[in-house]
Amino acid sequence: MNVHDIQAIDVHAHCGIFFRNDAHELINQFMSGSADVVAQRAAHSNIMLTVVSPLEGLFPRGLSIAETEKANQQAHDEVAANPALRQWVIIDPRKPETYQQADRMLQTPCCVGIKIHGEEHQYHIEDYGDAIFEFAAEHDAVVLAHSGDVHTEPMRFVPFADRYEQVKLIVAHIGHNHVALGDPGAQIRAIEAARHGNIWADTSSAKSIMPHLIEWSVKRVGPEKILFGTDTPIYFTANQRARIDCADIGDDAKQMILRDNAMKLLQL
Repeated sequence: MNVHDIQAIDVHAHCGIFFRNDAHELINQFMSGSADVVAQRAAHSNIMLTVVSPLEGLFPRGLSIAETEKANQQAHDEVAANPALRQWVIIDPRKPETYQQADRMLQTPCCVGIKIHGEEHQYHIEDYGDAIFEFAAEHDAVVLAHSGDVHTEPMRFVPFADRYEQVKLIVAHIGHNHVALGDPGAQIRAIEAARHGNIWADTSSAKSIMPHLIEWSVKRVGPEKILFGTDTPIYFTANQRARIDCADIGDDAKQMILRDNAMKLLQL
């Protein structure tokens, strides 16, 4: 097998305009990318499907409800027009209208699940987890959760995964930890702690380029619990793909991470 020939599935990407008030204008420019640009970069890295959520639905902090809904709708329209893309619909649990929007979008073939981001939306999962997971259970929806920051430590999701065993949860960004030199295995430890085996993690962190991290993760939880993600356009798609292609793991494990796990989990 030539792993470079595997048509990958990127389960964690974005599209749109990145914006942080505290960032240099070039950072905001470089980390932005339209849906078409994201799809083009994916094609160059032999990624057949990319699942996106709109950056405008996450940044800047303190969005109004109209902006969140508008971002979801724009992404939905762009994804529906591009066969190389699928969508995560963003739910901000402080805003009931986003649940109503998600209810509609989850019924469409281009929307594969729910994205939550407690860090950018500034809430603690303990305050809203039951509402989010109950909604996901009712809709048989996979949840992709940003993890690794102050509001989103991976272990804080485990009680909800345990309480709602039918919900499949992806804790994003293997290696990401808000403590500068903190535990890079936090996402993997959350997988290990889940009673029902219903937590996965994705590789969409800049920390994934750390030597040994992907290999250590595979040894701890097996390749079947790890999904390929790039966090594009924030990070460089080809670099994230190369990290898995060149990992010191077997080719079968690479195929599971790059493609097979996503096919099964997202029912693609």
